Amino acid sequence: ARLPRVAAYIYRKKYKDDTHIEPDPKLDWAANLAHMMGYEEFDVKRLMRMYMTIHVDHEGGNVSAHTTHLVGSALSDPYLSFAAAMNGLAGPLHGLANQEVILWIMHMREELGGGLPTKEQIAAFIKKTLEEGKVVPGYGHAVLRKTDPRFAAQQDFYARYIKGAGKTDDLCEIVQMVYEVAPPILESTGKIKNPWPNVDAHSGALLMHFGVKEFDFYTVLFGVSRALGVLASLIWDRVLGHPIERPGSITTAGMKKKVKTILKKQS
Repeated sequence: ARLPRVAAYIYRKKYKDDTHIEPDPKLDWAANLAHMMGYEEFDVKRLMRMYMTIHVDHEGGNVSAHTTHLVGSALSDPYLSFAAAMNGLAGPLHGLANQEVILWIMHMREELGGGLPTKEQIAAFIKKTLEEGKVVPGYGHAVLRKTDPRFAAQQDFYARYIKGAGKTDDLCEIVQMVYEVAPPILESTGKIKNPWPNVDAHSGALLMHFGVKEFDFYTVLFGVSRALGVLASLIWDRVLGHPIERPGSITTAGMKKKVKTILKKQS
């Protein structure tokens, strides 16, 4: 319950001259976070409610959710379990994805001369990204094999409350164009199981639209939201009496055998 205030304190201390805003008891949990960060526009509060909802959890197999379960299985208290999860979320392959999406889009715009690119230019840039051995950030998911419904929720938010209100946003428009262009290109490689966007493909662009441009804070917002899902799951672990989690192990001889098998396949 205190996490929004902690997160807002960090935000105001680091980016807003260490001047702080008291919570408003009339506001809900997510809206208060926007308020204490210094964003009073109603649509920012509306965005924060959606953001907090869709980033709560997505199964127990991701790093932060699994870490909460693992540390909690040793009967560590919720604070220690959640702190461990946040260390996992900080990894570039887990909690930094929406930052990488925005940086990739901004790099693309810069390379293409600025402004709003065409779909043909975006397609060429995607192919160039793949040819360089890189991935298109925000695309693919370990479990889903279709467009992430959390991405669709953000699309709907943009269509209703930004574009529907007669406002324009180049970053959000580029996100829509990438969504139309990227999947067929990714699918044609034959190497990608899921060519569709995930939750990270859109969230950074929406935050940028409303002025939250501090990329390294995005993971903090992710963490505040994730607390709801992982700690609820931890309660169920206690209720159901789940045992301590013990990952499997392997001997040195087993490792050598595995390496030989890999080398054989490669040759």
